[in-house]
Amino acid sequence: MKESYLSDLIEYRISRASESLIEAQIMAESGHWNTCINRLYYTCFYSVNALLIKHNLSSAKHTGVKSIFNKDFVKTGIIPVDISEIYNELFNLRHESDYEDFFLADENLVRPMISQVGRLLEFIKTVLSL
Repeated sequence: MKESYLSDLIEYRISRASESLIEAQIMAESGHWNTCINRLYYTCFYSVNALLIKHNLSSAKHTGVKSIFNKDFVKTGIIPVDISEIYNELFNLRHESDYEDFFLADENLVRPMISQVGRLLEFIKTVLSL
């Protein structure tokens, strides 16, 4: 693919990640904790995808994106474990909150995740030199 297209795609994914984080904050202020989890997960997903694109990596599945991220960026030390853990946690929580009956997240569970996701997004932006 053309370098300019990839650069635009990376910026687009980071933009989507930033937008999703704002949406998560709005959902938190409204007390919509399950939807907040969804938006926090997508903040991670979009930013991780941008990182993969930068390194010519991709997967068509969410599980594949997470696997590549953990193998190529966390285990290698590019992304610190303490920063990356939130993506893995939200991967599971998003599935539960979107698909499981009677799953109700609450503020105590979700609110601390907002700053953790923001930290992951900012770290990935630094790695991408954005």
